[in-house]
Amino acid sequence: MGSATAATYEWLCAEFTDGADETWLCAGFVRDLSPREALRRIHVTPGSLGESGQGVAAYAAGGGTVLIEYGSPRTVYDKAHLLSAGTTAAAVYVNINNDGFTYCVDGRRITTFSLYAYSLRKGFDPDRLQADVEDLGMDIDGDQLGFSDDPVSSALALAERATGVRLSAARFTGPALIGSTDHIYLMAADALGS
Repeated sequence: MGSATAATYEWLCAEFTDGADETWLCAGFVRDLSPREALRRIHVTPGSLGESGQGVAAYAAGGGTVLIEYGSPRTVYDKAHLLSAGTTAAAVYVNINNDGFTYCVDGRRITTFSLYAYSLRKGFDPDRLQADVEDLGMDIDGDQLGFSDDPVSSALALAERATGVRLSAARFTGPALIGSTDHIYLMAADALGS
């Protein structure tokens, strides 16, 4: 078990929580990759956010890279298996409609679950992170009345523990490589229209 706790990432949750107290965040932690390589693996070219304002920022972090997605898509979460080739990656996303945590090792989804339904986890080895999940106070059996105080911060701490990658507030306010994801969603829309 690592030392990250929910308190470690309260600042990041606050950064992505709106005035209605809703958190909109998609973050990926990737061990031993540079920001440029992490973006390359998910087919994002460094440049700027697209016209839609959607894109990914890649921050150099302790132990690797942390990717933060801007806009509503979940490219980072959906492509965590690509990020993990030859290493490990964990991703967290949450918005008003949905949420999730995924942990991948060398292209294989080890465990995936909802932040509010750990008991429904699935994957190649879905119980691998259970000791950390319990230590972070996340709801193991779905028996808790209500939810943990901060499941998003706990999930971000779990991503750090799983990958060994830490994003500090200082690194988050520093430079990042940024690229648009508009082309990814245009290709997907074109494929659906065919």
